[in-house]
Amino acid sequence: MSLAAEAFVSQMAAAEPWPENATLYQPLREDQILLSDCASSLAVQAYLRMCGLPVRVCCRANAEYMSPSGKVPFIHVGNQVVSELGPIVQFTKAKGHSLSDGLDDVQRAEMKAYMELVNNMLLTAELYIQWCDDTTSSEITRPRYSSPYSWPLNHILAYQKQWEVRRKMNAIGWAGKTLEQVYEDVSQCCQALSQRLGTQPYFFNKQPTELDALVFGHLFTILTTRLTSDELSEKIKSYSNLLSFCRRIEQTYFEEQDRDGQSGTSQLSKGPSLI
Repeated sequence: MSLAAEAFVSQMAAAEPWPENATLYQPLREDQILLSDCASSLAVQAYLRMCGLPVRVCCRANAEYMSPSGKVPFIHVGNQVVSELGPIVQFTKAKGHSLSDGLDDVQRAEMKAYMELVNNMLLTAELYIQWCDDTTSSEITRPRYSSPYSWPLNHILAYQKQWEVRRKMNAIGWAGKTLEQVYEDVSQCCQALSQRLGTQPYFFNKQPTELDALVFGHLFTILTTRLTSDELSEKIKSYSNLLSFCRRIEQTYFEEQDRDGQSGTSQLSKGPSLI
């Protein structure tokens, strides 16, 4: 199919209304999903809920390999499969659902800069701790990541993933960092987010944007995920307004919407809560 034909098909699909049977795919929640994937999945769920778009969460052991980009989560909407928050935001915008249309150009640029900060700092720190910290890798990451598979495939897949992440860390200059330096990066990121949020309910005053969904996904997951050390979550707990922010989104977009009967299974309904 030509690029023009693909663009036409995509435009036609985008014009279709959001279906009730939209599905979000992620790794197995209880035994397999890792901190970084859980954070990314929760960010997408929060974003869709903020848009008022129903989605059913489906856990699959091979979700990573089902994804068109090799990354989770991804959504299946009609005949379209879209992975990761950025492309999903663009996809929903094409369907007429956007959280940032009310922002001016300066605010939109600022929002994107903070989203880059979160991805470059929090997401990278999560990957580093999972795969580059030997204690976390051996006690938590490798056993969880490989849990659905039998020997020797479980060892092979975990080794390949660890090699892939460590190669990325080397490429971006994180390979030589100590765990303490990574924690300090997280603290600096949280400080910047805390200063931007201030006393506002959301990062851009009274209405959430995709930045709020992204930050919530990562902060909430770090706060409620068991690791070999509490150091990572303690960095976030130093900022009371970030904790209040997480509680606010949990209450507004998960607890209240679930009580009001929103379809789909909440990421938080079976997991830990900040309340």
